[in-house]
Amino acid sequence: MYSQSESQKIETLITSKKNFNKENKNSTIYRIQLYNGSESEAYKIKRNFEIAFPEYTAKIIYKAPEWKTQVGSFKTRLEADRILKVINEKFTGAFVLEDKI
Repeated sequence: MYSQSESQKIETLITSKKNFNKENKNSTIYRIQLYNGSESEAYKIKRNFEIAFPEYTAKIIYKAPEWKTQVGSFKTRLEADRILKVINEKFTGAFVLEDKI
């Protein structure tokens, strides 16, 4: 059995942990990656994508040593998967990535 003071300490620790988690929350977003490789090809894929799908914005990300062409910042995996299904008709290698922000 715990004494009253030990129970209070445990409750205080639990409350502190909950507050910490709220303040330091990492959000998960989902992106669709179209390409990963050379810079020139990444920009080519971006141009082709924006012509085929003008309603979406593609962006180029550089993470050494490769260039990535990615689309979106979706709140749910389901939303990203729905868009991916449409995009895969023209960009068959595209896939969904989970990212922390």
